[in-house]
Amino acid sequence: MSGQSPFIRPIGDAAIGAIFHIMTESNLPLQIRQPWIKWGTDADGMDPDNTGGLLAHPRPYGNYPRLLGRYVREQKVIGLEEAIRKGTSAVARRLMIKERGLLEEGYFADVIVFDPATVIDRATFEQPHQLSVGIEHVFVNGMAVVTAGKHTGAKPGKIVRGAGWTGRNQ
Repeated sequence: MSGQSPFIRPIGDAAIGAIFHIMTESNLPLQIRQPWIKWGTDADGMDPDNTGGLLAHPRPYGNYPRLLGRYVREQKVIGLEEAIRKGTSAVARRLMIKERGLLEEGYFADVIVFDPATVIDRATFEQPHQLSVGIEHVFVNGMAVVTAGKHTGAKPGKIVRGAGWTGRNQ
């Protein structure tokens, strides 16, 4: 792939990829404060030890830690409870994903234990494969996947589909 953009990824026989810079940092606090705004990501899950040297958008490594560290703790754009709601139950309700987004009996136990005093993203466009800090434990479907900041090797994730899923390959 020499001579090509480091952001292009091979997909089958094709090589497709793009990163668009369409927002400004100065506009984000106003957006985050709006009651209808939710916090989510369309990022691929990535293994920082197996990237094949490709560059990537930094969000797979720090989307939520950025909200919690930069916009909640450092800039005090919104409170911690509101940030967590915007990234969990508000998203699940808006996308009509059942039994997710809350800690309730009968719901899937997706839980992140973090230190609000230290959580922050470290990934950048220049060095995207930098893990966030302050994430102590992660449980997916009730199974520990991160313990004391280290991946356990478990991969209990499942495909989650909202009400708009048609059953067709997209």
